Amino acid sequence: MAIGIGRRQFIAALSGTALAWPLAVRAQQPSHVPRVGYLFSFVRERDPDLWQACREGLRGLGYVEGQNVVLEPRWAEGQDERLPGLAGELAQLKVDVIVAAATPASLAAKAATSTIPIVIVAVADPVTSGLVASLARPGGNVTGLSLLTSDLSGKRLELLRDLVPKVSRVAALMNPASPAAAVFLEQTQLAARQLNVEIEPVEAQSAKEIEQAFASIADRRIDALIVFDDPTLWSYRAEIVAKAAEQRLPAMYGYKNFVDDGGLISYGPDRPDQYRRTAIYVDKILKGAKPADLPVEQPVKFELIVNRKTAASLGLTLPQSVVALADEVIE
Repeated sequence: MAIGIGRRQFIAALSGTALAWPLAVRAQQPSHVPRVGYLFSFVRERDPDLWQACREGLRGLGYVEGQNVVLEPRWAEGQDERLPGLAGELAQLKVDVIVAAATPASLAAKAATSTIPIVIVAVADPVTSGLVASLARPGGNVTGLSLLTSDLSGKRLELLRDLVPKVSRVAALMNPASPAAAVFLEQTQLAARQLNVEIEPVEAQSAKEIEQAFASIADRRIDALIVFDDPTLWSYRAEIVAKAAEQRLPAMYGYKNFVDDGGLISYGPDRPDQYRRTAIYVDKILKGAKPADLPVEQPVKFELIVNRKTAASLGLTLPQSVVALADEVIE
């Protein structure tokens, strides 16, 4: 005897299947919203443009905060000793990616996790710092954007000498706690030997030590100053610029913000652009790329900024060769 099914039963069964289908499809669709952690060394209120650049980069790639991505920023507020705890906090949250800004934060992030992908930015030398095996093949869970190029320190010293032709002794202000300081010092001293200039290292990592550093500079026969890139010194840029002006000391800085605050000259990578480009790495990783397979990017966009008013206050005339090269001359 054949087993049959009534017409009404068949339609009911078919309708039930049709209703269940979309539910099954929806259940199979990914519901995970990626979470991206950010680890910054600097003071949040003094660097809103860098955080904004990170967010702009993501928006440009279609990420909308609170909809298809969640952002977890953490700031050490200029206190590097807080970085390991903040990095551990992001690791415990099991974020999908950590973006770490500058060498101290990047080292703290790497120490906190060997599995969560890490995108570094504004790191002087990722290889020497031990963050990656090489720029072309990072290995491990770290990749991102390097700060330093082989001729950056030399170019800064050359530009400073163009402004102060008779310069012979240059103070180099650095944070001794920063792993990047040794890299900058080595490259600056190498360039100085070729230019017959003597470099005098001066260390500081707090407001009090900056005061002491400039007191030390005043006691020496110093012609000019170079301030090495460092998030702690960056946080005290207003104080550093004021002290340099007080001592009528021509100074070279790494970033435009120092010149905006009254500094003489800066030459270095476009800082907001570097932070904006972290989104490219975040996007690739969230789409399945492994950090080990993503080469570390070296800066390709540099900017030269000079302050004509500051030059005049120091009794300096900006050479036409420098003005012609400058991306911006602040009047």
